[in-house]
Amino acid sequence: MTWTPRGLKSGAGWLASATADQVDQFLSELDENALLALPWLFEFWALPHQLAPEGAWKTWVIMGGRGAGKTRAGAEWVRSEVEGATPTAPGRSRRVALMGETVEQVVQVMIRGDSGILACTPPDRRPVWNSTLNELTWPNGAVAQVISAHNPERLRGPQFDAAWVDELAKWPKAEEAWTMLQFALRLGPHPRQVVTTTPRNIDVLKSIIANPSTVLTHAPTAANKAYLADSFLAEVTARFGGTTLGRQELDGEIVETVDGALWPSQVIEAARRAVQPAQFSRIVVAVDPAVSAGAGADACGIVVVGAMTEGPPANWRAVVLEDATVQGTSPDVWARAAVATVDRWQADKLIAEANQGGKLVESVIRTVDSLVPLKLVHASDGKVARAEPVAALYEQGRVAHVAGLSALEDQMRQMTAQGFKGRGSPDRVDALVWAMTELILDPSRQRRGVPSVRSLI
Repeated sequence: MTWTPRGLKSGAGWLASATADQVDQFLSELDENALLALPWLFEFWALPHQLAPEGAWKTWVIMGGRGAGKTRAGAEWVRSEVEGATPTAPGRSRRVALMGETVEQVVQVMIRGDSGILACTPPDRRPVWNSTLNELTWPNGAVAQVISAHNPERLRGPQFDAAWVDELAKWPKAEEAWTMLQFALRLGPHPRQVVTTTPRNIDVLKSIIANPSTVLTHAPTAANKAYLADSFLAEVTARFGGTTLGRQELDGEIVETVDGALWPSQVIEAARRAVQPAQFSRIVVAVDPAVSAGAGADACGIVVVGAMTEGPPANWRAVVLEDATVQGTSPDVWARAAVATVDRWQADKLIAEANQGGKLVESVIRTVDSLVPLKLVHASDGKVARAEPVAALYEQGRVAHVAGLSALEDQMRQMTAQGFKGRGSPDRVDALVWAMTELILDPSRQRRGVPSVRSLI
């Protein structure tokens, strides 16, 4: 790590992760003017996700959990756009839109908030707030206008060369307001905008992120823990960690779900809460083999499920123990991953779908381990028909999930009675369905004896 304390032009963002000794050495080399300037030089204190990416992007989306530092990043970006080398020198942008759900929220959070524009700006550059016009005016003449997302029609007249959009994912008219802003963002050689938001599964946010002119930075709440109360972080993590709401509000992830899902989010949440130390009658590893390899190929779904099958079948329960799915691999690689999973869990059986590949599936697995207990299964019904009875087990509260199954759960949320609404194939869900069918639903299984139980979790 190197620095040039008198110039203050290198080491962007490194103070956020520097050791105490490094910070002390850095500060000791600064003269008085540099020390006075340092609190206002955000690039030295910023976390990586708060610094604007390089390149000719049109939209920068800063997506993160609650308290991840999104507002501060947005305010500092506006500063970097409008400020010049001196307080009166022009900056890159002169007409800025500040857009939030309501005027009040823009003023209270984006302008006057603890991490807002006024709090982040040094006194000699601080803009003046005009509540009558709902405008900020900087000493160099740059103006920021407050726009409410509740009234997108207000954007038919104004025009801007920069915009900061806050909490887009919770706007009631998000699509309409965003579209109108794009028509207004037309000044200057290269107008740009920043979106700071905790994500939600809405189409407009997903389409913005998918746009080739968009860049994305992301961080969970915990990334900014140095500036958050320890008790807050401990409480929200204990209460919401690992839940769908926690993934959205703390991890800053878009949790995909669709209307009419066979596994609604509340059903998956209930499955997570149902995990208890268990004694398993059987454990199986189920495989949905990939028919192709490479970066764009479907994954090979590999899912581990344990079942408690003592007593009448109506009392049988299951726990999903691991999602060991591998992506874009050759048959030899996924076969080795599947066999290794069987060994790791001391599973009773490896279940493999053989609709595509037939004997080749068995041959590949036997090449890796000729003695692995293997059962090939063939699908005579469609994916939905096979999945619906398994979804019913979840609704009955008979299935639990351990932590760490978010990729599988995302696919489950996108499986509907009309088919899979996600990208590619529901490989993880297919493997899950085969495992549950073998352990709980197979009629012939219900007529056979049950082995002695084994305690594994």
